[in-house]
Amino acid sequence: MAQHYYASQGIKFDITQVIGLTNDDEVSREYRPLKQIIERLNRTFKGSYRTTCGFNSSDGSIAFVTLFTACFNFLRTHSTLNNKVPVEIPELQVLETMPARWCKLVEMAQDYCISQQAIA
Repeated sequence: MAQHYYASQGIKFDITQVIGLTNDDEVSREYRPLKQIIERLNRTFKGSYRTTCGFNSSDGSIAFVTLFTACFNFLRTHSTLNNKVPVEIPELQVLETMPARWCKLVEMAQDYCISQQAIA
């Protein structure tokens, strides 16, 4: 479904299916680690989404996905990355507490939005 959506936006990519639980073929041996990363992301998202009991509007679900993505990519450490975040932002790394990092990330996002408005 994602491939169809992105194709409608002019973004093309190939899909490689990894079938089953064992590495019986060359494709499975090569791509299994990536499949496991994607499945873990899906479980993490599903686990945090369940506790919200859904949303009354699409705005709520969009806000949740945005915040989840920000946390997952910029704030949350990952054991597979030696307890580092996927995207390191130096301004966040110097802060010691998670609330301080969240505040700085929101501030940086707001500054970016304001700078984009000035360009337009």
